[in-house]
This record gives sequence, structure tokens and C-alpha cells, in this order.
Amino acid sequence: MFQIQLLNNKSFQCDPNDTIVHAALKGGVFVEHSCLSGRCSSCKVLVESGESIALHDELTLTKSEKREGYILACIRKPLSDLKLATEDLGEYGFQKPKTIPIKVNSIQQLNEDIIKVSLRFPPNQSLSFLPGQYVDIIKGYTTRSYSIANASDQGFIDLIIKKYEGGVMSDYWFNHVKTNDLLRLEGPKGTFFLRKKAEKDILVFLATGTGIAPIKSICEDKNNLEELNKYKEIFIFWGMKHQNEVFWQPQIENLKINFIPVLSRENNLGSPKKYVQHTVLDQNIDFSTSIIYACGANEMILEAKKKLMAVGLSESDFYSDAFVSSN
Repeated sequence: MFQIQLLNNKSFQCDPNDTIVHAALKGGVFVEHSCLSGRCSSCKVLVESGESIALHDELTLTKSEKREGYILACIRKPLSDLKLATEDLGEYGFQKPKTIPIKVNSIQQLNEDIIKVSLRFPPNQSLSFLPGQYVDIIKGYTTRSYSIANASDQGFIDLIIKKYEGGVMSDYWFNHVKTNDLLRLEGPKGTFFLRKKAEKDILVFLATGTGIAPIKSICEDKNNLEELNKYKEIFIFWGMKHQNEVFWQPQIENLKINFIPVLSRENNLGSPKKYVQHTVLDQNIDFSTSIIYACGANEMILEAKKKLMAVGLSESDFYSDAFVSSN
């Protein structure tokens, strides 16, 4: 066993055959992570001392980040004791993932390619999660990850699911799913949630496609209302192709939000397509006093982070949950 030391004297044990993130979760320690496959870079962390080995190439790290000692903790195994420049997020109330049976309660068509599926729990069972987290849905030998789209106090969970041509789970969701179908759920997972950063003035959400789901969950959860109201301004930029695809807009009592749909295929009149990561720069936002939460396409997240840091955003004020393909 190796000792993994975090900031504030928090530590956990890691078996040489386990990844750093998995060992942390086993030990009841919650460090930044999302996809658990090394493709979204949410688990990027600086190694202050010690050695580790990557399960495969860390493609989302730049050459300079690798030279500086950054690793992706979800695909790294320790070769020695490690000291990492990150903190345990356990104080926010994370729960260890568990596996429970769930049943399909309802299916709603939101637009041609997106549905909302509501899932109910067995009697005397429920799922405690932080708004913004995701779950794995297991059907037979197939597992797919979906962000939770509703508030945490409703006794069920909603998933917003997009159709992917040729997808095994897409075929089930869009062609075969029925009310009362029995599935399994594993979760909650991920560390995408609303932080307490009262010193910031502006809160900005960036989303593409079904990446709006965890943002919807965060904004609609009454437990977040006090924290959200501390900001002087809140923006939601949501990228879709057409206006008729925009199936949600924030209408939250006692919370004012600047909601800006960004439509890439409409009203361009020969001009370049509009994208979230470009439109956000057109607003009069002081990014030096902003905090950003980005969810959706990995390409949007990587470009948005680069562009916003170039105009004053601190890297520590950028949080993301990249939706990466299952293949």
C-alpha cells in the first residue's frame, strides 16, 4: 500500500494496482473527477512528490503541464507514496456510490433527438446526490453515464438523453424502453457541483446539448438558492442548433438569471456559426471576478477555458464536466 497525501493533512491508502481516484473513493475521500477514463481532464492534479504511472497516454494534458508535474489521477497508479496539491471535497456532503434497482416511471419526448426519462426507486430506497452529479445506468452488460437533471429533494431522478445513431443504449431508449422497465443504477458520481465562492461577483454556466442537465439541477435545487443569490449576476449560455430544440429555460422563484441560447444553425445569414465559447466573450463580463461551470462537449470546454483564461479568468475558477463518447 502507498500513502497518498493531500492538502490540509488529508491522506488515504492506495493499492499499487488501483488508480488514485478509485482508491480515494474507497477510502471515503473525494477528489476532483468526472469521466474516470482520462478524457475530460477534470482529475488533473499537480504532483508535489512521488512517482506514478499512467494506464495510457494522458492526451488532454499539454506538454508544459506534463513537464510541470501534472497528472490525470483517474488513470494513474502509484509507484511510491505521493503528495498531491489537491484537497478532499468530502465536506460538501458527497456520498459513496451504490448500486440499486430502478424502474422507468415515464418517458417524455423533448425534441426529435432528446427525451427525458424519469426513474423511480424501490420502496424504502433513495439516492442522495449533489446537484450536478451523474449516475451510471446499467442494462445487461451495457453501462452508460447520464447527468441528473432535477433537484435533489424530489424522490426520483430525471435523465436527459440524446439519440446517437448506432448506439446500443440509444436503440433501447428511443425504440424499446417501456414504463416499469427494470434497470440498475450506480451512483452518485462526479465532482461537478456548486462551490461556495462568495468572494466572486459573477456566475457563468456554459452548456452544449444535454450538458444543460446538471446546470438545470444546480439552479433548480432549493438548497443552492442562498449560495446562488450571493452573486451579483448569473448567466447561462446554452448551445443548441435550432430554437425549437431549446426545451428548458430557467424560471426559478427569487432567482434572476440571464439566459442566452446560442443557436449554431439559425440566423447566421452567411456569417460564421455561433458557439457558446465565442458568444460568452461578446458579453460585458469581468472574468477576473467570475466563476465558470462548463458542461457538454469536450471541445467547447477546452476552448472556453483557454479563451477565458486569456481574458482574466483564474484557472482555479473554471469547473467542468465533459461529455465524452462511450467508445
